[in-house]
Amino acid sequence: MAKKRSHNEGSIYQRSNGKWRAQVSIDGRRLSFTAKTKQEGLAWIRETRNQIDKGLTFAGAETKLQDFLAEWLKTVSSSSSKGTHVTYSWTVKTRILPYIGNITLIDLRPDRIQRFYHHLQKEGASNHAVRVTHKTLRVALNHAIKLGLIGRNACSGVKPPKPEQTEMKFYDDHQVKCFLGTAKEIGDRFYPLYFIAIHTGMRLSELLGLKWEDVNWDLSTIQVKRQVMHLKGGGYIFTEVKSKSGNRTIILGKQALEILKVHKREQPILISSAGENWTDEDLVFPSNVGTPVTGSKIRSAMRKLLKASGLPKIRFHDLRHTAASLMLNHGIPVLIVSKRLGHSKPSITIDVYGHIIPSQQEKAAILMDNLMSSGSV
Repeated sequence: MAKKRSHNEGSIYQRSNGKWRAQVSIDGRRLSFTAKTKQEGLAWIRETRNQIDKGLTFAGAETKLQDFLAEWLKTVSSSSSKGTHVTYSWTVKTRILPYIGNITLIDLRPDRIQRFYHHLQKEGASNHAVRVTHKTLRVALNHAIKLGLIGRNACSGVKPPKPEQTEMKFYDDHQVKCFLGTAKEIGDRFYPLYFIAIHTGMRLSELLGLKWEDVNWDLSTIQVKRQVMHLKGGGYIFTEVKSKSGNRTIILGKQALEILKVHKREQPILISSAGENWTDEDLVFPSNVGTPVTGSKIRSAMRKLLKASGLPKIRFHDLRHTAASLMLNHGIPVLIVSKRLGHSKPSITIDVYGHIIPSQQEKAAILMDNLMSSGSV
């Protein structure tokens, strides 16, 4: 028999198969949930009533996650960047729908989402992949709240895994000279890319999205305003840089500018070799057919380069860390380094690279001593 409760408190009873049936009325209609235990059923009643108090409608309760996400992706396509929409779409299609797409919005509870994340990790998903999934689901459910479909965001009670800690590696002055010298010596076609990467501190996606129209030869500057995103399964798109601060102008030194000039003069050879296969994207660092270079090509070239140089192994992204380290260790103000790297504020630069900034305490003490010294003291 159903356990009697006051109006709209819900009811729960045990079925002949041993499972428990929980029910709650909403908008004059009845919602039902089958639980393995009585405790699980009572928890569902409490959560459902809580959602009703916060504005849950029957439509929201009956809507399946897969149907809601299909409509949400149409909406978000006009309000987000191209890269963000691609990430959302891919995450929904490959990670969310296969596992929890058939669940109704009302049944999407924190404990179920937490189990979903654990399952993804058991299947081999990285912490980063799960965090992207969490962000996508959280943003989508916030939209469901605005539409009045649900009363609370189930992701709010879930903790995604912590970001993986990647050891920061960087080269010093002598190692940089060895790295670039070896690249030139063995004829590595990515030598100009390596040089500009260290010279500017730009991200790989920004470098691969750089076009010749972004280079101002008269002012000796490059304008960073787009990046390349390689799509899963092939293809690529150009997107705007991540933030307002990421859209920046970087001044080039004479040597960097000369390397780019030589690199540009040599590009017709590449175009001629490709023939009809050439795709004219006007890229500064194109592939052999004019399209953006893939990360795998660069990683392969770097492995050969590092083996030839005998230097410690690093990733391409560590060239950005190298740029920051060189500037900071040679006294370039944090504010300038921050702007060059495209950080939104200097505090981010300090948080990331503060441990490699040399102590200037002794230098400051001597300076203040000299400034304040007088014959009467």
